[in-house]
Parts: sequence; structure tokens; C-alpha cells
Amino acid sequence: MAINNPSREEIGKILKKAKRIAVVGLSDKPDRTSYMVSQAMQNAGYEIIPVNPTVDEVLGVKAVKNLRDIEGHVDIVNVFRRSEFLPEVANEFEEIDADVFWAQLGLSHEETFTSLEEKGYTVIMDRCIKVEHAMTK
Repeated sequence: MAINNPSREEIGKILKKAKRIAVVGLSDKPDRTSYMVSQAMQNAGYEIIPVNPTVDEVLGVKAVKNLRDIEGHVDIVNVFRRSEFLPEVANEFEEIDADVFWAQLGLSHEETFTSLEEKGYTVIMDRCIKVEHAMTK
């Protein structure tokens, strides 16, 4: 089975409904893709929660070490870690019961996709949240 992302229309609905995005692997370096994408989403009105054990703060927000350290509900978990780390991030994602597991452009893991989808989660892989947001405005 291949990765079968939701339609662009469905992704648009997800992004309109979402308010809080936890960004796993968010760098505090402004030249990194994770920083630029998260800054654009923050500027678009989303609450960004940096998830990175190696930084204290990104985009003016205190970072947490892992998804379990986040208080309150998370709408989207946006992952900027290499594909081989997706199963590990997915396990944490399930523990916090967020709504959408989103692996950024260039990242995918078929077993993780299938496992999460079979459990009823919305899963998006190999798509840039910033690009999708711009296309669904």
C-alpha cells in the first residue's frame, strides 16, 4: 500500500480548523527550513509549539523536550525529523492523542502511515504545511 494523503480540499479543512501546531525538530536557526516554515505558520495565526530537547526557545516560544511535555490539546504534529525517526515520533503522537500527524516534504514512512491510519488518525506525509496552507487560502 502506498501513502495516500488526504485531498487538497481535506487538507484545507484541516488547516482551517487547526489552531495549535507542535513542531518536532524545530531548529532555532533562522536559515533552517523548519524555522522558516514554522515562522510563516506563526505569522498566519497558528500557535507554534517547538519540540526539541536541544533548544530553549524558538520564535519567542519556550521549547518542550518531547510531545508528552505539551499541556493541552494539539491539533497538528508537524515533523521535521528524518524518515527513520517517524515511528518513534508516531508513538509519542499516539500518547498525546493529537488530531493530525504531518511529516514534512521529503519525509515518509509507509508502515507508520498505515499504522496510524488504521487507528483512525489523519496522516499527511511528504507535504510542506506552509505550501499547503498557501494553496488552500
